[in-house]
Amino acid sequence: MTDVIHNQTIKSDTKQNSNAKKAVAAASIGNALEWYDFTIYALFAVYIAKNFFPGGNETVELIKSFLAFGLGFLIRPLGAVVLGVYADKAGRKAALFLTIMIMAAGTLLIAIAPTYAAIGIGAPMIILAGRVLQGFSAGGEVGSAAAFLVEHAPAGQKGKYAAWLQASMAFSNIIGAFVALAVTSLLTEDQIGDWGWRVPFIIGLLIAPVGLWMRRSLDETPVFKAKFDEKPEAKAEHAPLKEIFTTYRGALIKGTAFSVLWAASVYVMVIYMPIYVQRAFGFTGSQAFISALISNILMAIACIVAGSVSDKIGRRLTLAITATVLLIAIHPLLWWLHHSPTLATLITVQSCFCIMVAGVVGVAPSALSEVFPTHIRSTGMSLAYNISTTIFGGFAPAALTWLGTTSLGYSAPAWYVSIAAVIALFAIFKMDDNKATA
Repeated sequence: MTDVIHNQTIKSDTKQNSNAKKAVAAASIGNALEWYDFTIYALFAVYIAKNFFPGGNETVELIKSFLAFGLGFLIRPLGAVVLGVYADKAGRKAALFLTIMIMAAGTLLIAIAPTYAAIGIGAPMIILAGRVLQGFSAGGEVGSAAAFLVEHAPAGQKGKYAAWLQASMAFSNIIGAFVALAVTSLLTEDQIGDWGWRVPFIIGLLIAPVGLWMRRSLDETPVFKAKFDEKPEAKAEHAPLKEIFTTYRGALIKGTAFSVLWAASVYVMVIYMPIYVQRAFGFTGSQAFISALISNILMAIACIVAGSVSDKIGRRLTLAITATVLLIAIHPLLWWLHHSPTLATLITVQSCFCIMVAGVVGVAPSALSEVFPTHIRSTGMSLAYNISTTIFGGFAPAALTWLGTTSLGYSAPAWYVSIAAVIALFAIFKMDDNKATA
C-alpha cells in the first residue's frame, strides 16, 4: 500500500513538473511574440512617422509617431481592468488566449494600413486603431501571464518561474532587433521607407497560431482551479475590481509605486534606447540594433538569474540592491557614451543597462504577485503595472525626444529613470519579503 501511494505521489509530482515546464514554455513564447508586436512599433517609428504623420519636420513627425505609440498606453488601464477581471473570473488560460488574439488584430491593422499619401487622414486613424488594440491587449498581459507562471511554479521557485515573463520580453527585443537588423541591412533606405517597415509587423502575425495552440494544449493553474472549481457560487459572486479598491487599496498604491521603475527602466533603457542613440549620439540604425541584440541576450539570462537569487535571499533585498545600483550607475554610463560614442562603448553601456534592468524586472513579476492574493491577483497586478506604465512608460519616448532639446541634453534618460528609482525604492522597503499570499 505504501509503495502504491509512493508511486502515485511520484507520478503526481512528475505531471506537475511537466505542466509547469509546459506553462513556462507556452507563456514565454506567447509573451515574447506579444511584446515583439508591441515593441517593433518603437523600432520602426521613424519610418511610420514619415508614412503616416507627415509634418515637414523630422522631429515633429517623430514626436507625432511616439504620441501614437503613447496612445496605446492610455487604453492600457482599461485593458488591465477588463482583461484582469476576466482572468480572475474565467481563468488565466482564457485571458491569455484573448490578449494574444487582440494583439494580433492590432498588429494586422498596422501591417496593412494604407499610407497618408494614399488615403489622407484615414491612414493615421488606422494606425491609432491598431495601437488602441495593442494597448488594450498589453494591459491584461502582465497580470494574466505572471499569475499563470507563479501559480504553476513549484514551491520555492516562484521567482525563477515568474522571471521568464521578463526574460521572454528580452527575447522579444532580441527577435525585434534581429528582424530590424536584417531589414536595415538587406534593404535600401528607400525600400524600407516604402514597404520594408511592414515586414516586421507581418512576421508578428505569427502570434495568432501560438494563441490557438495555447488555448488547445494548456491546463488552468492548480491554484485557480482549487479556488473556484469546487465553489462555483464563489466565482459568480466574485467582484475583483470592487475588492481591489476597498480592501486592497494600500496594496494597489504600493504595487503601482514599485512598478514605476519596472515601466521606466524597460521603456527608456531598453525599448527607446536604440532610437535615442541614433538621434543623440549619431549611431547608425545597424549599430543601434547590433547593440540591442547583444544586450538583450544578456538581459534574458540576467532575468532568470535575478529571479532565482530572489528565491534564496528574498524579493525585497534583491530589488533594493539592484534598484540602488541602477540609480547610481546610469549617470556615469550615459556620460561615458556621450564622451566616447564608439560601437564598443555602445555595446558595453547598453549591456550594462540591460543587466541592471534585468536585476529589477526579473524579480518584479514574482514580487508584485505576492502583493495580491489569488482571487484578485491578475486584476491587481494588471492595474498596478499599467497605471505606472501609462504614466512613466507610454509617453517616455515622446517626452525624452523633447527633453533632449532642452538643457538636460543627453542626460535626460538618466534623470528620468533616477526619479523612477527613488519612487520605487520607497515602495520596495514597504513590501513584505517573500510573503506569498496564494
